[in-house]
Amino acid sequence: MDSRRCKCQRCGMKIAVPIGARTIICPRCQSFTQLPGFPAFTPRPMPPPAVHGRKRAVLCGITYRGHPKSLKGSINDVLSMRYFLVQKLGFPNASVIVLTEDEKDPYKYPTKANIRSALRWLVHGCQAGDSLVFHYSGHGTRVRDHDGDEIDGHDESLCPVDFETEGRILDDEINSTIVRPLPRGATLHGIIDTCFSGTFLDLPFLCRINRAGYFMWEDHRISYYKGTRGGTAISIGACDDHQNSGDTTAFTGFPTGALTYSFIQTLEQETKLTYGRLLMSMKNKIHEAQKGVGLNGANETQEPQLSSSEQFDIHSKMVAI
Repeated sequence: MDSRRCKCQRCGMKIAVPIGARTIICPRCQSFTQLPGFPAFTPRPMPPPAVHGRKRAVLCGITYRGHPKSLKGSINDVLSMRYFLVQKLGFPNASVIVLTEDEKDPYKYPTKANIRSALRWLVHGCQAGDSLVFHYSGHGTRVRDHDGDEIDGHDESLCPVDFETEGRILDDEINSTIVRPLPRGATLHGIIDTCFSGTFLDLPFLCRINRAGYFMWEDHRISYYKGTRGGTAISIGACDDHQNSGDTTAFTGFPTGALTYSFIQTLEQETKLTYGRLLMSMKNKIHEAQKGVGLNGANETQEPQLSSSEQFDIHSKMVAI
């Protein structure tokens, strides 16, 4: 077969590709490269979910292989979350979409376009009684807010595998895609294992809780509506908006995100769990890991955060996913 030599945009490796190929995935760093001479490749939108059941999830884990700031635990996090949702919480396999660099389907490779499609898929046809989950394990960053809807002056953002060429996905877009369409009676949980993730879904209210369990809600509404169409959206972030999160070998011996592991373990170990108890238990587990082998990437205390589309008593409202 005739071929030509092309260079990976990330690591520079020269690769032989068939004549007429539009894209390549580098065998060394697994990054996605658009070849010159062709219009930009736009993956087909993900079809509507085959199962319009009550439970549906999008799980996205990115390691950024070959990048100087690659991660070790992200794919482990997603595989653990999929097992937990399917085996323990009854999510149908057909209603769980996984995006990682290990996926063979090119439309499940965690590019910006594919993540956008997956998020639209998540809320497509959503109805009262549905339980939706968005789990993300990867890099997150802060960027200057340009529309005046952030109290701290910064938007939080998700870094797709191709963020260096295609850009990030801002919390504004995540909110408008999966939070605002949520109808009355539907519930969305975001489990966000990344840096700067306290308000990653851009929800109106952020819960502050001290070690004694006393809490208050901060109102993050400024000028734009950040709520739902009547549904309930809850986000559990790995850390505050100014903090870094990390992975650790303290829990299992292999790298896992501290938030992902502590979240799953708490739900598996405790029944009749309130959001307050969940938050306090995760904080304790992560603090123990930090005192032990430590957290890779977290240069200070990592404090899990809870934000919501509505205010409620975190010590009486039960976790229901």
